[in-house]
Amino acid sequence: MTVNRYLSGNFAPVAEEVTAYDLPVTGRIPAHLNGRYLRIGPNPLGVEDPAAHIWTLGAGMVHGVRIRDGRAEWYRNRWVRSGTVADQLGEPRRGHQVDERLDISPNVQVAGLAGRTFALIEGGIRPYELTYDLDTVGPCDLGATPEGYSANAHSLFDPRTRQLHSLAFLYGSDIVQHIVMDEAGKVVRTTDIPAPGNPYMHDFALTDNYVLVFDSPVVFSAAHLHTGVPFRWDGDRGARVGVLPREGGAVRWFEIAPCLVGHTLNAYEGVGGNGPEIVIDVVRHPEGFDIRNIGSSRPTLDRWTIDLRGGKVREERMDDRVQEFPRLNSRYTGRPYRYGYAAAVELYAPPAGPDDDRPDEGFSNALLKHDLHRGTTEAHEFGRDGAVGEGVFVAAESPTAEDDGYVMAYVFNPERGASDLVILSAQDFTGEPVARIHLPARVPLGLHGNWVPGEER
Repeated sequence: MTVNRYLSGNFAPVAEEVTAYDLPVTGRIPAHLNGRYLRIGPNPLGVEDPAAHIWTLGAGMVHGVRIRDGRAEWYRNRWVRSGTVADQLGEPRRGHQVDERLDISPNVQVAGLAGRTFALIEGGIRPYELTYDLDTVGPCDLGATPEGYSANAHSLFDPRTRQLHSLAFLYGSDIVQHIVMDEAGKVVRTTDIPAPGNPYMHDFALTDNYVLVFDSPVVFSAAHLHTGVPFRWDGDRGARVGVLPREGGAVRWFEIAPCLVGHTLNAYEGVGGNGPEIVIDVVRHPEGFDIRNIGSSRPTLDRWTIDLRGGKVREERMDDRVQEFPRLNSRYTGRPYRYGYAAAVELYAPPAGPDDDRPDEGFSNALLKHDLHRGTTEAHEFGRDGAVGEGVFVAAESPTAEDDGYVMAYVFNPERGASDLVILSAQDFTGEPVARIHLPARVPLGLHGNWVPGEER
């Protein structure tokens, strides 16, 4: 019998919520760290059709570690309780109720803003607010607009303007909205962007003066609604990059080769040989990508340089190894920068025998550090079956360089059968971890997360 790869190995969901205090540590946690490392991912309570299940489906589960004074005070994992999830757990529904058609537990991103914690998704599905201890408060109106849009999973915080930006789409709509919020989460401006054909706009990028949006051949498909991922590749549709002034106005479009932007690393403005230009670094999925079959793609780190005067885009490969979930020192968002980090993706050969139950695709045992000035990449390997997902950069207490800080990620420890929160020195990337915080449970391979500094309010 064929085992669904997204229900086995390190993709497999966990079956219970866990709370543990005073976690054991190997090494030394940097004393200045004070906050929570949070990450979310799909973790279904039950699967009706295991053969058809894909990774991105399932109620969101948040995993968090509280760090303070060099100690790991607690670990918690909690389902985000949409109405349906609360019903399945035999609990009362929480907060004001939403349209039953949009009663979905967010599973893509977890972030902090203004002392509050939010679980996020996309497609007009409301964010959910969580307590400091990761319990569900209920659906909320972060970024909500009268047209039904709201903050999406890849909202970007600009550390200089103290504004939060979202690019939000609705299923079945030919309009996306650029939503700007203040640092308390109040909407201060929206801009409608025509997007004929309802393309899948999962991520975007910022510079000092522009918002960069990506129109791809992956479009909404009502015929695929039953799959839970209602998108398809439209071979007759091209791809393009849109340049929108931050203050609103018309989008200027630039054609590129057909592809889907998985995630953006960063973007910034500069001056090249032909005048003003915009540099965008993205993880690019090639032509024909099937969004329901992650293993069908070989995403790479690419750079697009937009010649604003000549109206052309120069495309180049920055690193050809398969990778996803790019991150940077967020203080450099929208600015020229040097370093980026990503999770390596490993495409396994078919199983070697009945005892080899590895999936044929998955995040591998390595995190990558890209030096974009030198054109080099370092890999920190975690050993066989040391599955690692997205790495998050956290600055040192008084940083003296862009990479003066740490990269944090959950890593499966096969010797313990559980996961560790690993803290790497970004400047000694291939060296021994600064600390390993030993969790009491396995953290399945998931989607996105953040370091959220500060105390409970």
